[in-house]
Amino acid sequence: MTSTAAGPIRSVAGAVAHGLSIGVLLIVFGLGLLVVALPGVVGGMPLTILTGSMSPGLPPGSLVVVKPVATEDIAVGDVITFQLESGKPTLVTHRVAAKVVDTTGATRFVTKGDANASADADEVLPVQVRGTVWYALPYLGWVATAVTGEHRMIVITLTVVVLFGYATWTFGSALVERRRRGATREQIYLKGRPGLPQVAQESKRRG
Repeated sequence: MTSTAAGPIRSVAGAVAHGLSIGVLLIVFGLGLLVVALPGVVGGMPLTILTGSMSPGLPPGSLVVVKPVATEDIAVGDVITFQLESGKPTLVTHRVAAKVVDTTGATRFVTKGDANASADADEVLPVQVRGTVWYALPYLGWVATAVTGEHRMIVITLTVVVLFGYATWTFGSALVERRRRGATREQIYLKGRPGLPQVAQESKRRG
């Protein structure tokens, strides 16, 4: 392979690598936005689906983002996250099958998992509801489950450092390549300049 042919190939390879780098950074940034930033803005929280009761729409491992909502805004068909027992940490994410209002005006919800044959045994009180599912990201929940507590902070810190270093390296490489190309073009231009005065003199003599 000649150097003339190698130049364009290196340029194409560099452009592809640069494009892939930008793509990876955008994906990571987008995931951070969906998993951390947006839930924080609305006061929501990311949770992981652990069982298959909401399959196939929310299979095990799905990461769901739950946002707070007023009781009167919850409708039949909404997917809500609620405490299995009031005041207890165990949470369940099921669909509202019915909304019941008793003679005193108190509201209760009948819930059911999409994959379950029957509704849940106990009705859900508004005080148990943590919110409705805003959006879900398939399988990303397994990562969130594996990385918890102090380990999560370590992983987040390392990820930020690695991504920042990678972005700096990518930008620096592109800058060096741009300067190298500029220097090459300048050398070619300077090599061509000595012949110009001779051409001008010859033209003057002929004239």
